[in-house]
Amino acid sequence: MQSRLHAHVGTMRQLEILLAVHDKGSINEAAKSLFLTQPTVSIQMRKLSDAIGEPLYQYVNRRLVFTEVGLELVKTAVEVLDSFSRLDMTLGNLREFKSGTLRLAVVTTSKYFIPHLLGPFCEQFPDIDIQLTIGNREQTIERMKQGIDDFYVFSHPPRDIEAHSLEFLENPLVAIAHQDHPLAKQSTISLAQLCEAPFLMREKGSGTRYAIESLLKQHKLQANIKMTIESNEAIKHSVMSKLGISIISAHTLTYGGQSGLVRLPVNELPIDSHWFFMWSSSKRPTLIASAFLEHIETNGRELLQNELDKSALV
Repeated sequence: MQSRLHAHVGTMRQLEILLAVHDKGSINEAAKSLFLTQPTVSIQMRKLSDAIGEPLYQYVNRRLVFTEVGLELVKTAVEVLDSFSRLDMTLGNLREFKSGTLRLAVVTTSKYFIPHLLGPFCEQFPDIDIQLTIGNREQTIERMKQGIDDFYVFSHPPRDIEAHSLEFLENPLVAIAHQDHPLAKQSTISLAQLCEAPFLMREKGSGTRYAIESLLKQHKLQANIKMTIESNEAIKHSVMSKLGISIISAHTLTYGGQSGLVRLPVNELPIDSHWFFMWSSSKRPTLIASAFLEHIETNGRELLQNELDKSALV
């Protein structure tokens, strides 16, 4: 017997509202992003829940958490809206231009170079829309598990998810300090010496923290963590304010500025890592996603590598 669930699930707009609530993590923030009132969003979510016959989310410690049923509906909503997006792009191609939406979920540190990658691509395809979601490694992995986006960017890609990957760009992690810091006067520094200084560390779930902890474990050392900070930009400004030293991606310096900072000559650094683009092996890429992948492999990779090569701390 053919399922009639689709006759009750709701409208395309309700599915868009569902994804907004999931992505924003709250009814209020979803309403703001969609320019709707909070009661309107709540009503539409309740209608979807009634149609399914199960709650789509619950509140745990005042935080909105999707149920297993809700997450399954999110996956279906992504597939449905992607189908219409592909149709939109196909019709656009028939009119001799490409349109639609490119969805990217990237880890926080990559936000410094991703806009420089998107700029030339959007010039080539001015009619497309970009949906860029920025989070830490754990948040981006969760989005990848749900198949929400076209591409995901990691410095340390997950190994337990079936996906295609492209090693895209070098991502050296370097030690930085204020130019007046005592370590800045030394011509060579050991990792053990670095660990003695007050250290500014990224939050748990960050790819940068994962790489630093792996290096320290390898050398049986522990950092003297003075502060845990959830933003590379905040870490840079804290180092500029002489609150401590840190290890961050060279890309943060290339595209984010480096006033008053010096790169420390630590024997065991830089930590060699790379940026990876990943995409689902079970999800058919849209036309725009295919065009973006070609851009990544050709012009984009060369453009960003040249920028990184030119950048160096004095």
